[in-house]
Amino acid sequence: MQFEPPADDLGAVESVLREPTRATIPLHKLAPEAALKRLELTIVRRLEGFLHGDHRGLLPGPGSETNDARLYVPGQDDVRKIDWAVTARTQSPHVRDTVADRELEVWALLDVTPSMNWGTGGVTKRDLGIAAIATIGFLSQRMGDRFGGLVMRPEEIKRLPARSGRNALYGLLRRLLNEPIVPDHSTGPYSLARGIEQLSRLQRRRGMRIVVSDFLTAGDSELDPNIEPDWERPMKQLAVRNQVLAIEVVDKREIEFPDVGDILIRDPETDFQRYVNTGDSGARERMDAASAAQRERIRISLRRAGVAHIQLRTDRDWVQDIARFVLAYRRVAGMLHQPPQGVSK
Repeated sequence: MQFEPPADDLGAVESVLREPTRATIPLHKLAPEAALKRLELTIVRRLEGFLHGDHRGLLPGPGSETNDARLYVPGQDDVRKIDWAVTARTQSPHVRDTVADRELEVWALLDVTPSMNWGTGGVTKRDLGIAAIATIGFLSQRMGDRFGGLVMRPEEIKRLPARSGRNALYGLLRRLLNEPIVPDHSTGPYSLARGIEQLSRLQRRRGMRIVVSDFLTAGDSELDPNIEPDWERPMKQLAVRNQVLAIEVVDKREIEFPDVGDILIRDPETDFQRYVNTGDSGARERMDAASAAQRERIRISLRRAGVAHIQLRTDRDWVQDIARFVLAYRRVAGMLHQPPQGVSK
């Protein structure tokens, strides 16, 4: 959704977003390497402050401090890895994973459809999504995890291979920042549902799958939370074999409409457009209520799908929000990954 003021109304200019022609994140103004290194320093220093020097990754995978031993799987595990001490205590064969076995593969799907070009806080939702991917990427690469990406445009889905190491992460982020802006009203066969289906097909290694989107589907004006959006079923299927993190990116003016007089509201992905008098408090309340219902439907759908969910806003401190989420997620994950009864950590 985008706002445009009437031609004779210059007072609304501050609340207007025009179709961007390039990335809005400040990093693009610097040389690519310097920009990415500056971003990494900013994220790592601030995260270390929030996490108090805790250098664990986001996922407490098997073989980490939460559970070094696991049940032996006949035909899959090497008998030379059997931990006889744990096996004797539990009366069940257990093995210990090696460091290489503990490597995870993280894949992020970035939605760059036209609705993601919206943003009034100095950054678009699309670029906020890239910043979130960078944060998760820096946490993952410090644990040696492989990180790959999918870029979902209306006409195609681009695959960025999963690789480990800082240089590989820099390369992936650079390609995301340089991805051409999708013009308004662009059409194509790919929707968020199909993008998630593509993400599900990347069953190479176990790990985390990240979906970065505003979770808005062109033409879907439904507000009833009991009616599933078309992306919910693929999301459920994705969560069957993976830990899934849904990063919902929103702009303040999508949920709190400003009082700027008459404006033209238009959908960048459909032909819908309408003039609204935002000076009418009743009209603003109705629009805010509809937006809140829309976001509540998204929240309930993600909860039904069984995935972790964090909402980031273009007007908030996204590093702080992600750090708080990581801390809360680790506490929950720690309880979910307790070792079998009788097995020491």
